[in-house]
Amino acid sequence: MKKLFPLLLSLLIAFLFLYFGHPVLGYGFIQLPILLIVLVFLAMLFFTRLEYSQNQKKVKFISKPHKAFGYALLILFVYITIVPLLTSAPVFHSGSYQKLIGKVENGDKISNHIAPISIDEIRVVDEDLAYLLGEKIIGSQPALGSQVEIGDFTIQKVNHDLYWVAPLLHTGFFKWMNNGEGTPGYVMVSATNERDVRLVQEVGGKPVKIKYQPEAFFGDQIERYVYFHGYMTKGLTDFSFEIDDAGNPYWIVTTFTKRVGFSGDDASGVLTVNAHTGEIKEYTIADAPLWVDRVQPISFIEDQLNDWGEYVHGYWNFSNANKLQITEGLTLVYGHDNRSYWYTGLTSVGKDESTVGFVLTDTRTKQTTFYKQSGATEYAAQRSAEGKVQEKGYKASLPIPYNINNIPTYVMTLKDDGGLVKMFAMVAISDYTIVGVGNTMRETLSAYKNVYNMADNKINPNAQSTKKSLESVITRIQSDVKNGNSFYYFTVRDYPNIFVGSSQISNELPVTKEGDSIHITFDIDMEKVIDISTFENKNLTQKTEPKTP
Repeated sequence: MKKLFPLLLSLLIAFLFLYFGHPVLGYGFIQLPILLIVLVFLAMLFFTRLEYSQNQKKVKFISKPHKAFGYALLILFVYITIVPLLTSAPVFHSGSYQKLIGKVENGDKISNHIAPISIDEIRVVDEDLAYLLGEKIIGSQPALGSQVEIGDFTIQKVNHDLYWVAPLLHTGFFKWMNNGEGTPGYVMVSATNERDVRLVQEVGGKPVKIKYQPEAFFGDQIERYVYFHGYMTKGLTDFSFEIDDAGNPYWIVTTFTKRVGFSGDDASGVLTVNAHTGEIKEYTIADAPLWVDRVQPISFIEDQLNDWGEYVHGYWNFSNANKLQITEGLTLVYGHDNRSYWYTGLTSVGKDESTVGFVLTDTRTKQTTFYKQSGATEYAAQRSAEGKVQEKGYKASLPIPYNINNIPTYVMTLKDDGGLVKMFAMVAISDYTIVGVGNTMRETLSAYKNVYNMADNKINPNAQSTKKSLESVITRIQSDVKNGNSFYYFTVRDYPNIFVGSSQISNELPVTKEGDSIHITFDIDMEKVIDISTFENKNLTQKTEPKTP
């Protein structure tokens, strides 16, 4: 029994190390059973080794482990160096890495894919601002603020509205001990309205508790909890916090497999873990609940897109012929079908300011479309927007691509050193010199349209206009001054929308009154208030026309 003691002690040490240590040690290619055996084997070798006696026909425990330990080190060296090199190295498997993203479809126009959007639905709150707003609402409740902290924000659609959502987490071991049922709720920050900030502590009249979470301990730690509840032999990653349409909190966990030896991580399914009850449900990618926005982890798609562009002609492509790489990173956008997509620009290797095209990857199915349209990188758009107000020293947020009047456009906020939004900016994806800025989204849109129309007229002076033309009679008109500029809002007979234009568009606007006949042109868009492109007061034109003798 004494000779077996080192073996039993090794088993206990290995188990305690795995259970109380970080559960990530069990992920990936080396799963728990293999890792456990390796740890036991190594620990045992430090105490003893096994030797088979031919005469006695039995195994003996010998206390001189030098030879066995040497063999073990050799096996481990081969396992962690030679085997991964042969089964996973890109030099041998560049074709497999290049195909991990799947079939990449060629798209026509990116504006056909990204849905047109009202300015009221444009994302004006980024993750950093969401955190500041969340901290503010937590700090307004001292008793709560001393007990919890805000976790990582995840952006998602909740009943067709876009929100940043983050759980409340424990701030230490003793706080976890005192709140055994979990932290009291989560924070929701509207991505389109910075005044819409909510602390959700009840859903359907029942208290919300985040029992399983990253800052919990022992069996309540979310990664460890999932790992030891039936998923020891599966790759688990991207533990993101989401809520269903009813407001119930969940952890969304992507399951993955290795497609190229020890590497080539690829999503295979998704788990939903109730953050309060711990109930786990497993789904295939196709069967994932509709309220789950993201199945494909951003890191997986970044790696797979880069591999797709890197190994286009195999590994040995020293001239970098036709090589592509992603630009700033991936951004979540929504398409015509109301599904979410990872968006990024693609640029030739070595090029910084311009792209050769753009990619949209479905965040659930990984279906990828490549749009071969040249344009500005996210970085170039940011610098262009900042340069428009360089005297203020504002910093641009990460640009979000939108379809503005069928114009692919980057929209971003301009923030001060304190992280607060001061202005807004729109930059044409096709040409980053076309910039519009303003103190409101309405001003920004108006300025952007004016600059774009002037640039378009210079580039295509004889192009056929796609604007809508309207002749009608003014039924109401009113002026409004914003930042020293006069804007004129008016309605016309037999048209439901409100129109707006400045005196810069036409000198006839300030002297127009109700009952005047007008001719206007404008872009057809989704706004209740539509910016006009041209304005003509026919009453004034008739009066100023010279009489023929």
